[in-house]
Amino acid sequence: MEKLAMPILFFTPLLWTACLSEDGPTSALQETVAPAATAEEQCLSLRQLRGQLLQADDREFHEDQIMDHATEVSRRQNGTSGVHKGMVSHEAIEDVSITGTVIGSCKTYLCGTFAKDRSCQCNDRCTRYKNCCADYVEQCASHESNRMVAPAHLPYGHPSLKNYPRHNGFTLWLVEDFDQPIDLDNDPIWTWSDGGLKEGQVRFTKEQISFNGGKMQIRVQKNTGSQQPCSHAQTEIVPRKPLVSGELRTRYNMFRYGRYEVRMRAPHVQFLKPQVDGNFVASMFVFRAASFRHWREVDVEVTGRRAGAISTNVLNADHTSRWHRWIEQTDYPKTYPGINVRAEFHTYAFEWLPGVIRWYIDGRKVREKRNDNLKVPEMSAKVMLNLWIYRPTKYPFGGFELKNDRFPMQSEYDWFRFYRWNGDMHYPPSDMDPKGLSKDDLYLTSNNPCDGIPQVGLVEKNGRQYPACYAKCR
Repeated sequence: MEKLAMPILFFTPLLWTACLSEDGPTSALQETVAPAATAEEQCLSLRQLRGQLLQADDREFHEDQIMDHATEVSRRQNGTSGVHKGMVSHEAIEDVSITGTVIGSCKTYLCGTFAKDRSCQCNDRCTRYKNCCADYVEQCASHESNRMVAPAHLPYGHPSLKNYPRHNGFTLWLVEDFDQPIDLDNDPIWTWSDGGLKEGQVRFTKEQISFNGGKMQIRVQKNTGSQQPCSHAQTEIVPRKPLVSGELRTRYNMFRYGRYEVRMRAPHVQFLKPQVDGNFVASMFVFRAASFRHWREVDVEVTGRRAGAISTNVLNADHTSRWHRWIEQTDYPKTYPGINVRAEFHTYAFEWLPGVIRWYIDGRKVREKRNDNLKVPEMSAKVMLNLWIYRPTKYPFGGFELKNDRFPMQSEYDWFRFYRWNGDMHYPPSDMDPKGLSKDDLYLTSNNPCDGIPQVGLVEKNGRQYPACYAKCR
């Protein structure tokens, strides 16, 4: 954002005291200020900064600390070391225009959000600290009745514990402890996929997902059955695959900003030999395919390449049916020494927020991605947990030692948790009812022929449109 040219302001003790008072500038104060800006405009600048610092730690700051901060910013911007403490540039106080209107916007920041590095805020405490963005009332306060209210019966899903960890700024929304089987044909949130990745050797089926001993198992084995060629999840014909596996997924594109956590153990490629490397991809991710009208994806992928091989990815593209390197940012191949993802359970998490994603392994942050040439996904998606094997090729993703794979092999999931970000007023709907989703959210969203979700829309591929294929529930 281009900075507006601002006059240098000279703050006398009278001006400073009056600005921080609740009564605002006095007539005496107005006589002390430079004619280029009114006293109200200058006071707004200082109050924005004061509110920013006060709200950041929710405690009283001394006025001289605030002044020191503004003076230091001004010194850095002007390249000087001897700036007088009473001389502060408007440029040192970000996002305040020449008229005193805050440039930062709640339309951009989203209601309910707070960040230290902003001069204006959009959460419900900004009125207390007098540092609301100019459009706060229009964007947030005037629509207070429409803001999402967390249901009293949270979390959704099948929780088994009375208490769960808390995360500041997030609300626990969905829990699966897998202590009881999930009815994959009738559960209101979860279902199964009938898809099969082009680059993979597996076709997903319901039968490869099971629940035993307080855990979910996803198993890969030789394909000795028959599957219908049409895949609802892929919205196209899938050739027969040599292996079958499973993918648990949510029914609708209704998940967006929040914290996603899973505790899982990757498969042994050979029975009771966790040290043997092979090929597999065991994952937790969010994915919006919509027949590649909108490709949005955030991944944690544990692979068979090494004992500590864990990769994190983000993809963002529109109107493409093929992968290109410029639509993805990944840290693959990444290996974490000292852990064996096949021998023991580990906890994987990512926080997906507007403009930033942070990944965690066993509670430790391992990566952060912000908006750059590849934007952080901004559209709702489905949550997916799956296990698959790459096709034989010279450089197979997921591990070079395909020859070591022995079937069946299975991954185990101890639990899954989703914490909704408190700043997201749209996803998921408070009642988890798909009626609250947009037409684009529901575009070609069926997952399998038995989920009862209509395939609405045409497949978009290579600049053309095609009817989606249909399979029968059997």
